[in-house]
Amino acid sequence: MDEPLLSTGLRDYLDALVPARLPELQRMEAYAQERDFPIIGPLVGYFCYQITRLIGARKVFELGSGYGYSTAWFAQAVVENGGGLVHHVVWNENLSRRARKHLDILGFGEVVQYHVSEAIQALESTPGPFDLIFNDINKQDYPNSLPVIAKKLRPGGALIVDNMLWSGRIFNEDDQSASTQGIRAFTRMITQDPAWIATLVPIRDGLILGFKK
Repeated sequence: MDEPLLSTGLRDYLDALVPARLPELQRMEAYAQERDFPIIGPLVGYFCYQITRLIGARKVFELGSGYGYSTAWFAQAVVENGGGLVHHVVWNENLSRRARKHLDILGFGEVVQYHVSEAIQALESTPGPFDLIFNDINKQDYPNSLPVIAKKLRPGGALIVDNMLWSGRIFNEDDQSASTQGIRAFTRMITQDPAWIATLVPIRDGLILGFKK
């Protein structure tokens, strides 16, 4: 059974610290809540925006982008960094079309390139290097993504990986599912690799923030 990782009071407090979002972002949040669609949410979105601004990223690649909620946070930062390109990647054409609609309304369409493709393959075939890579694909594929990410991310670039606490399932020794094992393996790989400086940030469902040396 999944465990709440943060108390309701702490979650509400952290969410309240996030500045007011643009109306279209709020509509995207409402859509996710109504349909129980997994998005990173405002707290993690703002964290992603902050990291993107902090390193001055202009070239961002998302492995798994949903209907563009996380893309919007990266795109806003890229615009404020002086312009660039955010790669939005999903398997589903309908999600890609919905993302285009939202991001055009937000005024970010000019800095987003859309791929309907398997995410690791899309990263492999897209010319880099990238300043920042965001990883939110199927969890069993996390270990296979790391060598490609390492090849495509510039030295000094940032990697953000979602769902690294996996609603507490990683702590359950009886859970040997492919997704849970994938998260455990990825965590070992990046934290034990001297080419990376990596920290697990325990907000929402846990993020790995990695710095490529």
